Amino acid sequence: MSYTKEEIYDPAVTAELMKHYKAILDLLGEDSEREGLIKTPERVAKAMQFLTKGYEEDGDQIIKSAIFKEEYKQMVLVKDIELYSMCEHHMLPFYGKAHVAYIPNGYITGLSKVARVVECYARRLQVQERLTVQIRDCIQRALNPIGVAVVIEAAHTCMQMRGVQKQNSVTTTSAFTGVFLSQTQTRQEFLSLIGSRLH
Repeated sequence: MSYTKEEIYDPAVTAELMKHYKAILDLLGEDSEREGLIKTPERVAKAMQFLTKGYEEDGDQIIKSAIFKEEYKQMVLVKDIELYSMCEHHMLPFYGKAHVAYIPNGYITGLSKVARVVECYARRLQVQERLTVQIRDCIQRALNPIGVAVVIEAAHTCMQMRGVQKQNSVTTTSAFTGVFLSQTQTRQEFLSLIGSRLH
């Protein structure tokens, strides 16, 4: 059985983006008709649709598609979730890891759904601060847990490749609800777990 690659893009959006990216290449002093660039506008048009596909997704619905009644009352932590996003200020990538925890209040969700929520909000033009809060608020709305904790650690290419050009800087943001805000011990347990290497 042969492998078939399937990619689905909006043809009208792709065509319109291609025109703009072709113009950008020419404005930058390149020859958009030369062999190496002839298909670049189409490639970039498709890449940008993929990198911003989160606009077509609903984080709440992702969680609600897999909710299960469960009396588990301890912390559920999914850590080291890889994320790739685009800085809305320069449209350059930032990338890193998200650590997401919640304490159930009668209901849990599928573990993959937590990672999918991260992906949903990361695949948009973003700032890290907003991304952190959006993930937290989505899980709080959809599951109504006793508390939610989110920490994101990311490197921003807009700082590495341009501007101050600091290649080794990492930005950390956090957002909490419920017991993660009110109980220092619970918050410290979360922070300790994301800093440990258990695998």
